[in-house]
Formats: sequence, C-alpha cells, structure tokens
Amino acid sequence: MSSDEQLTGTWDLDPQHARLGFSARHSMVSRVRGAFNVVEGVAHIDAGDLSKTDVTITIQTDSVDTRTPDRDAHLRSADFFDVEKYPTITFVSTGIDEVEEGSYIVNGDLTIRDITRSVSVPIELLGVDTDQNGALRVGFEGKRRIDRRDWGVKWNTPLDSGGLLISDKITLEFEFSLIKR
Repeated sequence: MSSDEQLTGTWDLDPQHARLGFSARHSMVSRVRGAFNVVEGVAHIDAGDLSKTDVTITIQTDSVDTRTPDRDAHLRSADFFDVEKYPTITFVSTGIDEVEEGSYIVNGDLTIRDITRSVSVPIELLGVDTDQNGALRVGFEGKRRIDRRDWGVKWNTPLDSGGLLISDKITLEFEFSLIKR
C-alpha cells in the first residue's frame, strides 16, 4: 500500500496519545507550560488531492491544566478563557499546503472566546504505522505562536521592572496521534 493510500481516509484523534500544549513567558524570566486535557478531532484526508482534506479540532477550555490549581482556576475565569461563557476552542481547516514531503501548512480558522481568526500552522508528519492492536496510526506535531490579545485574552499585570506578568505571545504545541476508521 502506498503512503498516499495509507493516509487517505477518515482519522480520529486519539485523546490518550495527543497533546495540545501552550507556553508563555511569566514575570519576564521564566516560562509557564500547560495543556488542555480534553481535545477531540477528526481529519478527512485525501493525500492525492489535499484540497479535499479537512481537519476539525475541539478543545474543552475547562480542561486547562498547568499543574497549579490556583493558576488553572484563574485561567478558567473571565480574565482568560471564561469557560462558563466559552466552553470550547475550535480549529477548522480551510486549506492544506504541502511544503515538502512530510511537511505541511494547515490553514484554518481558530475560534477562542467567539473570536475567529485565520491562522497557518506548520505540521510535520512523524509517520504512519500499525499499532499493537492492528489499528493504523498517523502522528503529527507542530508549533505556532499567536498573540492572545487577538482573541480578546488581554488580562495582565505590570511589573515594577516595566514588563508584564504574562507575555502576550503564546506558543501553541501540537502532538497528535490519529487512528484510521
């Protein structure tokens, strides 16, 4: 079976083998990392014609986890994700470009707090293989920096040094394993 034949089909994100993380500068001297623990997604891939490929990812905002309960509660509040009013973050692809073999740019609409902006996400294909249970898996990973203010996430506190407590630029980190239906 060719790699195009292997990739072509419908794939479900495996939540047990997926990570959607983020990192931000804190107090101008350190980096805080976190992740969303509840992420769902599906990809309909046509490896022979990427214009027919689409990806949808849904993130439950209340699943934010930085391993610090007080910080997580603050992130869930109206200052940041406002999980009561905006329970999900979504990404819906609008197009995919192959940059080189195994490297792609996934263009799409990212919606946070009911604000939708177009983003382009570089993604690397890690491989396709059959797992121990006979399921065909594919792995992808990538990173993308965004400015959280573009999605209405503006809370901050000035520091005595003149900087801000939290950087406006956030790095999103993707590590996804998908299982073919």
